[in-house]
Amino acid sequence: MKTVLVVGGGITGLSAMYYLQKQNRERNLGLRLVLVESNDYLGGKIHTAIKDDFIMETGADSIVARNKNVLPFVKELNLEEELVFNATGTSYIHTQNKLLEIPKDSIFGIPMTLEALFTSELISTRGKLEALKDLFPTNRSFTKESSIGEFLEYYFGKEIVKKQIAPVLAGVYSGNIYSLTMGSTLPYLLDYKEKYGSIIRGLGKNKEIFQSAANKKFISFKKGLSTIINRLEEVLTDVTILKGIAVAGMEKVDDQYKIQLSNGEQQIVDTVVLSTPHDVTQRILNKEELNPIFGKLKNSSNITLYLSYDIPDEELPKDGTGFIVAEDSDIVCNACTWTSRKWKHTSKNNQLLLRLFYKKTNPAYERLNALSDEELVEEAKKDIESSLGITSEPKRYEVTKWTDAMPVYALEHKQAVETLTRNLADLYPNVYLAGCSYFGVGIAACMENGEVIAGKVVNLIE
Repeated sequence: MKTVLVVGGGITGLSAMYYLQKQNRERNLGLRLVLVESNDYLGGKIHTAIKDDFIMETGADSIVARNKNVLPFVKELNLEEELVFNATGTSYIHTQNKLLEIPKDSIFGIPMTLEALFTSELISTRGKLEALKDLFPTNRSFTKESSIGEFLEYYFGKEIVKKQIAPVLAGVYSGNIYSLTMGSTLPYLLDYKEKYGSIIRGLGKNKEIFQSAANKKFISFKKGLSTIINRLEEVLTDVTILKGIAVAGMEKVDDQYKIQLSNGEQQIVDTVVLSTPHDVTQRILNKEELNPIFGKLKNSSNITLYLSYDIPDEELPKDGTGFIVAEDSDIVCNACTWTSRKWKHTSKNNQLLLRLFYKKTNPAYERLNALSDEELVEEAKKDIESSLGITSEPKRYEVTKWTDAMPVYALEHKQAVETLTRNLADLYPNVYLAGCSYFGVGIAACMENGEVIAGKVVNLIE
């Protein structure tokens, strides 16, 4: 009997184990399946906190619905009746100490039509005229490994990138857009430029795709995202799940691996899936020659903070789902989601629930990170009063600090992962890297990665 060990009980590790169990049953492979998670609970960055009448996500708050594997996976898990979809509405940028609307016909702040460009309140007439450079062919050569920031600035100019596009993209991808590649963010922009001669024309030609995707684009569950984690734990009946136990080390012994656990026990296994943050994986492997490659993989940090209010949601001063903060704003937070507006299920009595984000790129981050939860709430209250005019005392709060836990796909990322994968295959046969440190930061990407890794493991064993 061969043993497959998955290290890490986040969504990638759980998805990999789900598909391993499925193939093990269908093909009668006789595999022994073990999952090890250092926390006392499964889910990794997916964790739902329920306080009073509010549902708060301490990590990710939704899953992108349009990815082809998502809804079939939800259906397999018999969770269709639990699904909820996001409400749509206006998004804003807080700039010059006021909320200005991000043009509706735009994607990540990038205009899909000339009308969207010229009706924007966020940029000057000069900035709009400069953005027309996109309509003309140029000889500059870009690839999908080029900086998305440099690409956009070259074709649209500095002003629209700085004031309208960068705040949105940096908010989504947790990094400086000049250090992120097109391939890891918006690879289709290069295709549009090459095919249509213009990014705006390309987006306009495909506008229906983006507009249909915007409606009911994200999913969650009536009792929060932990629903899918709890169901996976429930259905993994053929799997030995060890929670609250870390992997202390791994040693290759002939064609197998001796796994040393933090509780003093050992596991002798044939295949290992390391679905752990890259710094944890680096410690487990403890291979000096791999350290320079691991060093090229980057993490970031953030603080998220929920505030709930005993006031009706409709008392928000504007119709919308939240705002992103521009560099010229006096507000300290990087973004604010109007959670009870975007996700109706999160507030049982339609009371106001807000979520604020403070990223490591924020100049005030180190100061904020040193504050207590109560002190952070005081900072957040100032931001809410400045942006929304709300002076009421919050009813409840929930603070989460993710320290060096958010992967950033910098310019060297793809090459580093490819090099690491090749070296790992030589040094540690039958050991696989998995998860958001390497192959995609969204939940949908992690679920797909888990399925792909399970397929590789099964094909090798067969």
